[in-house]
Amino acid sequence: MKLTTLMTTSALLLATIGGTTALAADGDHGGVYESNGLVEFIPNDEPTNPVDPTDPTNPVDPIDPTDPEGPNPGTSGPLSIDYASSLTFGKNKITNKDETYFADAQKLKDGTFRPNYVQVSDNRGTNGGWTLTVKQEGQFSNQTTQNKVLTGSVLKLVDGVAVSNVTDVTAPITSAITLDPTGAASPVMNAAAKTGAGTWIDRFGTNEEMTINGEAVQKNKAITLDIPGSTPKDAVKYNTKLTWTLADIPDNGSETPEETTK
Repeated sequence: MKLTTLMTTSALLLATIGGTTALAADGDHGGVYESNGLVEFIPNDEPTNPVDPTDPTNPVDPIDPTDPEGPNPGTSGPLSIDYASSLTFGKNKITNKDETYFADAQKLKDGTFRPNYVQVSDNRGTNGGWTLTVKQEGQFSNQTTQNKVLTGSVLKLVDGVAVSNVTDVTAPITSAITLDPTGAASPVMNAAAKTGAGTWIDRFGTNEEMTINGEAVQKNKAITLDIPGSTPKDAVKYNTKLTWTLADIPDNGSETPEETTK
C-alpha cells in the first residue's frame, strides 16, 4: 500500500512539474524480449526393424525361407544392416539344358509377397556416407552327395532401386550385381558423403505370379541363377551363403573404415 501511494504521489508531482511529458512517462510500459528454442539429436544405437520395400513407412515381418526360426536380427549400432532377403530358387526338375531360375519373392508373415531387398540405416547424424557390398561365400554346393558343386552357376541381382521414407536426402547409387563365387565383393549401394542418411532399401525388381511345375508361385525375375546344362545335378538341395558388408566411408584420410557385416 505504501508503494502504491508513493508512485501516485510521484506521478502527481511530475505532472505538476512536467505537464504532458509526465503523463507520457507514466504510461510508458511493455517492450520486447527474446527467448530461445532448442532441440538436440544424438546417434541412435537401437536396432531398426524391417520395413515394406514398396512402402517404407510401413513396418513388416519378413520370412526367411531358408531358416524357420529366422530371419536373423539386424546388426547393432547407428550404421546398420537391418535386413537382407535370403534367396531360394524353389524345386526344379533336373535337366541337361542351360537354365535360368528365378528367385522366390520375399514372403511376409501375413502371407503377402514383396520384391526381395536389403535394408540399411544410417542414424549416426554425421552425413558421412557409406558403402554396401555383398559377396558369395563359395559356389552352390552339397557336400553329402556325389556331385557336390554346381560348377559354372552364376547368381545375379539386377534392377535395384533405392527407396526410403526420408525426404530432401540424396539417394544412394545402386548397382547391378553379378556375384563371384570365389568370394570377391560386389558393390550394392554407395552413399557418398552428405547422402544416404536415414533408412534406405535396395529393392530388386518386382514380384509376379508364375506357374512352376503346375503350381502358382510368386517369383522375382530380377534375381536369377544361371546353371549350365553340362553341370551334373543330384536330387538334393544345394546352398551357398551371402555376406553383406556395410562400411563407413573414411573421413579426413582415415586409413580403414568401420565395417558392419551380416
